[in-house]
Amino acid sequence: MTGQSTSIRLVRTADAEALVAHLIRDREDSALWEPSRADNYYTPAGHRERIQGFLKEHSEGRMWPGVVLAGDELAGWITVSGIQRGPFLVGTVGYWIGSAHQRQGHARRALGQLLVLMGDELGLHRAEASTSHDNVASHRVLESQGFRCYGTTTSSFLIGGVWRDSLVWERVLQTERAEPGLR
Repeated sequence: MTGQSTSIRLVRTADAEALVAHLIRDREDSALWEPSRADNYYTPAGHRERIQGFLKEHSEGRMWPGVVLAGDELAGWITVSGIQRGPFLVGTVGYWIGSAHQRQGHARRALGQLLVLMGDELGLHRAEASTSHDNVASHRVLESQGFRCYGTTTSSFLIGGVWRDSLVWERVLQTERAEPGLR
């Protein structure tokens, strides 16, 4: 449905079933750029366990695991992982949108909101991301939010039993000088 609002919020354990429904429906299409997963990844119980682990990392300040909403409907997943403090103040962005909500601007708007959250709430200076060479739609989303591609990693993702290279992206969130470790 075009014209729906987009928002992000922290994931809840109760989101597991809606997330898994998207993953099961889109499993074949996402196989081109998603790593192979254990079978329990595609079950509500397995996803509840995964969410609980992510929420533990969130409570420790190492991650911000969220969902993307299209109106009131859960449309996808968005995260900041690998948060580093001290002189780095960086986090790695990841996201996907279920096929029922793709090509409507939700990824672009959700990423824009996440970047604000990363700078304002998490106090991070830089955002990083990586994509498959073939994931042109994701490249466009990142570019629309000011990311620039700065390199390629060799054999960094195991997809479909084959080691693949990926593109690495970055965006500076805050340019003013900050005292590292104070956030």
